[in-house]
Amino acid sequence: MQTELTEHGGADSDSRPPERCLSLTVDGPWGHFRRVDGNTIKSTYRLPPRTTVAGLLAAIAGYERNGYYDVFDRARSGIAVQPVARDGEPAETAATPRTMNLPENSLTTSSEGMKSVNARGKVTIRYPDPAADRQRMNYEVLVDPAYRFDVWLDDEEAYHRLRERLADGRSEYAPSLGLSELLASVTFHGECTPALLGDRDGPTTVDSAIPDPDGLVPSTDHPHGTERSPGDMARTERAGEFAGRKTTEFLRWAYSRDGTPLEATGVKAYRVDGRTVVFS
Repeated sequence: MQTELTEHGGADSDSRPPERCLSLTVDGPWGHFRRVDGNTIKSTYRLPPRTTVAGLLAAIAGYERNGYYDVFDRARSGIAVQPVARDGEPAETAATPRTMNLPENSLTTSSEGMKSVNARGKVTIRYPDPAADRQRMNYEVLVDPAYRFDVWLDDEEAYHRLRERLADGRSEYAPSLGLSELLASVTFHGECTPALLGDRDGPTTVDSAIPDPDGLVPSTDHPHGTERSPGDMARTERAGEFAGRKTTEFLRWAYSRDGTPLEATGVKAYRVDGRTVVFS
């Protein structure tokens, strides 16, 4: 059955401005946010998709794997994403992280390529055959990625639950930058009060990445990039039982390649902790 996907719908353009938000930085030595298009290499997005950020925040707050979609629905939450420099690095390096290709030899763990071992007839253990042929794959990975996230939630209980974990410096599940092996560090900057910027005659200077960047003003001196990635997800059910999840919306993002703020018209921008951001 074909799933109908929307693009840029359901955002907070008509909802009330958020009264408070949480601000944090997530960084690590490596990152990989698998692109949903292409199959010749396991390539990565430069920005974490909104659904990935929601999953990261849900891991910190301690939600089950498929139990947070309503909390981070775009109609009930907002997330701003900004690539930043890691601690100790000069501000001019606050650009999208560079990438490199890492080859990996993979051993299949499918049931067809595994043997079963019975221990006294009670437990069956399945393990890969170490003599089986490996498959060499290339992973495109991000090097030293760091992102500043600003998050608001309509759900008061969920908001306080996330704020409590961040303030205590703890996470229910290990945070990662994409793949579970790529562990991340989280720095909480506190609670902020977003201030909605009024209408302007000219373009607005925006520090964060911009979702739905139709009003972006290109610059010949400072390049920008764009990418389209999953923006929202929902549970699927079969006969009243959980059957999986599906992407319900994609977002187009514009981001700075050299750390220079973007110029855009017609954006709903907020001042948060001395920065101008756009929530998605």
